[in-house]
Amino acid sequence: MAKICQTNRNDKIASMPSENSGQQLEKIIRRMTNAISRELMGDYTNMSAYYDAIMTSGYYDYKGIVDSLLSHGPTDSILEIGCGTGLILEELAKRNSALVMTGMDLTQAMLTIARPRLARFRNVSLSLGNVIDFNLERQFSLAFSYGGVWYFVIDGDKEPFMVSHLPEDADNHKGLEYTAKHVRGNGTLLLGVQGPHFDYERVISNGMKYSQKIAPSQNGFTKHYYLDDDSRTVMAQTLHYRTYTFAEARKMLSAYGFEYEPRDDSPKQFLGFKKK
Repeated sequence: MAKICQTNRNDKIASMPSENSGQQLEKIIRRMTNAISRELMGDYTNMSAYYDAIMTSGYYDYKGIVDSLLSHGPTDSILEIGCGTGLILEELAKRNSALVMTGMDLTQAMLTIARPRLARFRNVSLSLGNVIDFNLERQFSLAFSYGGVWYFVIDGDKEPFMVSHLPEDADNHKGLEYTAKHVRGNGTLLLGVQGPHFDYERVISNGMKYSQKIAPSQNGFTKHYYLDDDSRTVMAQTLHYRTYTFAEARKMLSAYGFEYEPRDDSPKQFLGFKKK
């Protein structure tokens, strides 16, 4: 077990190398960029306190998601991009205590909920990070995102299209570039599959009314989320999404070494891409 020691602040400062103005400016720019990115990508802080109640009220089939993940061949390490409060990782860890797992998320409030949930699993680690600029200092045999950053929508027999939490095209390229650095050669990237999005409302497990409203935008759509307790709105969140046709998504993924691998499975929880 790692031991945490208190360090004298003055000794620590004295031992640190001085930064020149260029290094200081670079740090300031990086902090500002990350703050802007969190805003553009939809930081989930507002939703975090109610996330579990919403998601476990029929929003996702967690058992089915994990069944599908484990069916994609043997793997020794998994990275979840956009792990939220750790609901998928928890189900995975319950089934396989030897599998090395890392979850990364943009929102500190979500990880604050995930940490106690996953604390009993020694094979699971969590990291606060931005998909457009992250370094976990290791590679994984499988990475996946199930609505965390990227996913596909399939509506009946229509061709799938990709949905991204990154509204800017350049950020999607950066995100895939950094993701590719974390997936081994011949490894797999799995992106979740969801049904068509539409306006709806429902009463969730805590008795509150959850609703969402969707409006098209130039390169995708905007989704407004609400949670009401009787006449009082306790949560409101707006996220902006970018969409790509299947051909556009495949071309972009291929540019970073991920080639689509069709698979005949039902119900379809993921589309798979092999890292070349």
